[in-house]
Amino acid sequence: MNIDKSKVFNFPNKVSAARLVLSIFVCVLIPMKFYWAALILFVLAAGTDWLDGWYARKYNMVTKLGRVLDPFCDKVLICGTFILLAVEMNSALFPWWGKVAGWMAVIVVARELLVTVLRSMIEGAGGDFSAKMAGKLKMWFQCIAAGASLLALAMSGSGTDVPIWLLVTIAVSVWVAVVSTLQSGWNYVVAASGFVLDQVED
Repeated sequence: MNIDKSKVFNFPNKVSAARLVLSIFVCVLIPMKFYWAALILFVLAAGTDWLDGWYARKYNMVTKLGRVLDPFCDKVLICGTFILLAVEMNSALFPWWGKVAGWMAVIVVARELLVTVLRSMIEGAGGDFSAKMAGKLKMWFQCIAAGASLLALAMSGSGTDVPIWLLVTIAVSVWVAVVSTLQSGWNYVVAASGFVLDQVED
């Protein structure tokens, strides 16, 4: 069977692949304490998350590869960044209320693993498990929290005092990100439960 590579590796999927590469570089740069570079690449990677999805829907370029690649790249970027931020901010002089804690990173990673399992189960059974608005908002809150945290690490690493407004921004965005992560995860569990019950009744 001949496969049209131009349709499989279309522009949105190439953007997603670029995000994966950027995400890996972000995860390499953070423990090396190149925070400014990590921040710039993180912002670029987060921006491509909006670009590939918008382009794929607008020009009808949604593919099976894209449905897998796009969320996978998001998970590498967010989970990797949150794990490394928890490590870096724990060793830095940040107040307990103005940093990403280890347990917060665990919640983020656990939610992503759970949703991945549910998506695989539901779509494997022929159901639809597309991203919901709560999941998209969760991603935005996580990106804001991670970006603000990287900015604080960059300022601290360059010998600049971290302003109180940035610490407050981190605290608010991180807690909102955690709450939205839990809420969106619960929404997916409810949706998956409804699908399973419908399948049993059928």
